[in-house]
Amino acid sequence: MSSVKVELRKDQIEKIHSFCDAFNNAHGELINVLHKTQSEFGYLPAEVQEVIADRMGLPVAKVFGVVTFYSFFTMIPKGEFPISICTGTACYVRGAENVLAEFKKQLNIEVGETSADGKFSLSCLRCVGACGLAPVVLVGDKTYGRVAPDDVKEIISEYGS
Repeated sequence: MSSVKVELRKDQIEKIHSFCDAFNNAHGELINVLHKTQSEFGYLPAEVQEVIADRMGLPVAKVFGVVTFYSFFTMIPKGEFPISICTGTACYVRGAENVLAEFKKQLNIEVGETSADGKFSLSCLRCVGACGLAPVVLVGDKTYGRVAPDDVKEIISEYGS
């Protein structure tokens, strides 16, 4: 993972401080602070984690440990159109792995990466609760059911690529 230095502006630091303060800088509220911050910034680079740790009086290693433990959190910016392939049992049995392979091929990225143009990022989910539509793909909030590898190119083209 390449580490690009992120320069935070004063207003961004103040915004992070407001999130920490909203939860009274309580150590037990770290996950809530991280959720709120990620929803605002899209991801949690090291510099953001340092601001949170400092404001909440926590070691940076503690914040980093939480960010890297929970798969919901990311230190890499997501694409404009995040693509998630369900790899739960029903989807897996019905060919999700082949669908995933086709997305990787078409976008030329691996799981956890973002395309060079910043348009797409690729991830896997364990279950989206739509097993009757397996295999399932999410692009942002839109759900695609019964996806076959042949459908991948068309799905991508809906988002202008």
